[in-house]
Amino acid sequence: MNGFLLSLITAVLWGVLPVFLQISLQALDSMTITWIRFLFAAIVVFVYLYVTKALPNLSKQVPKSQFILLIAALALVVNYVSNVHSLEFVSPETVQVVMQIAPILLMLGGIVFFKESLNLLEIVGAIVLFTGLGLFFSPKIGLLFNTVNDYNLGIFLIVLAAATWAGYALLQKILLRSFTAKQLTLLIYCIGILALFPFIHLSPVANMNGLQWSALLFCCLNTVIAYGCFTEALNVWSAAKVSAVIATGPLFTFISVLIAEYLLPEQFSLIQLDAFVILGAICVICGSMTTALAKRKVVKPVVE
Repeated sequence: MNGFLLSLITAVLWGVLPVFLQISLQALDSMTITWIRFLFAAIVVFVYLYVTKALPNLSKQVPKSQFILLIAALALVVNYVSNVHSLEFVSPETVQVVMQIAPILLMLGGIVFFKESLNLLEIVGAIVLFTGLGLFFSPKIGLLFNTVNDYNLGIFLIVLAAATWAGYALLQKILLRSFTAKQLTLLIYCIGILALFPFIHLSPVANMNGLQWSALLFCCLNTVIAYGCFTEALNVWSAAKVSAVIATGPLFTFISVLIAEYLLPEQFSLIQLDAFVILGAICVICGSMTTALAKRKVVKPVVE
């Protein structure tokens, strides 16, 4: 399977995920959904590493690496929970569009902490992306800068999710010197399971209907399959090309919401699409793709 197809599968799975998360939120809260997803993924990855005799040995790591691992895991926990929780306040399309700032934040983090250089194409991509966000939010600009409301709370949660994802990605660069990608994934899932356990509520699971069970199962499978495809795509294709394809994720979110609106009109409705919103979404995707495809000169990291 080639890199493009693997990247496209990842983009589709991550693009449609918010719709299924929103269905799951009808029965469970964001922390419980994230805990179940972590538990499912941890079991799958553990079995794989056990069979291949590649389980990580955390005791051999120096305290500094263990501490970085803990911070990275907590960052990813906040990313997952805030991303899911934001769907209680804003639409899936909005979540996916705003999450495109995550690669920009990662780029800025690389410049600050790893002394990576910033080139013209990345600057252009960032400008196009933020211009697109301005156009996308133009119909609701008053809500964004008005008093605290559900809408700007949802936007804040998405930005928090993007920022913590970027933080996790930066720390992952350091941790991958000590662990393989799958070992690191298993350890982070396990830490996430322990961190979230005091806050979960499993009793509503018994009252879930068939649609909610199916949506939750899809979310769990999505966690494993999408990340697996993403990792394999990086092994066979360049990171820039993989990131550029994944940046098309919002397109699949819009398509999935259209389908969900047709099948479940009482639960889903597409955001109001005028010319500015459509143009803004296109600019966001193009800006994210441009930034991803920009070739960057990497200097020796200053973080050890």
